[in-house]
Amino acid sequence: MTLSDNTSRANWTILFLCWLVAGVSTLGSLFFSEIMQFPPCVLCWYQRIFLFPLVFILATGLFSGDKSVARYALPLAAAGWLVALYHNLLYAGIIPESIQPCSRGVSCTEDYISLFGFLTIPMLSLLSFSSILALLLLLNRRFSR
Repeated sequence: MTLSDNTSRANWTILFLCWLVAGVSTLGSLFFSEIMQFPPCVLCWYQRIFLFPLVFILATGLFSGDKSVARYALPLAAAGWLVALYHNLLYAGIIPESIQPCSRGVSCTEDYISLFGFLTIPMLSLLSFSSILALLLLLNRRFSR
């Protein structure tokens, strides 16, 4: 096994972990809305818009070996992270009610779950996007060497 083989295997593993996080997050999102019947708020829909395509983009990169996959996925992950951060700030009450996008329909601050006292649906989304973003940045750095 050469150094190049080890590098390729490590890059594939990082990309696989990224795809796994995106896939589990997508399944979790669908579980909450379709099985548990928690209606998604406006911000949840935006996060889904950025998350769901990542499953397919990252899977394509896994099987094609395209080294540009991180560049394709990074904008979606970064935009999803920003929306998730905004959602968490809104959920925590840091953002005032006057600029909340969820004035109609499902509230963006609805408390559906609270695992261990702090893991809410918005926090799970932020953690997922943070993990995906960190892995993609690592992968992009490794590919640019």
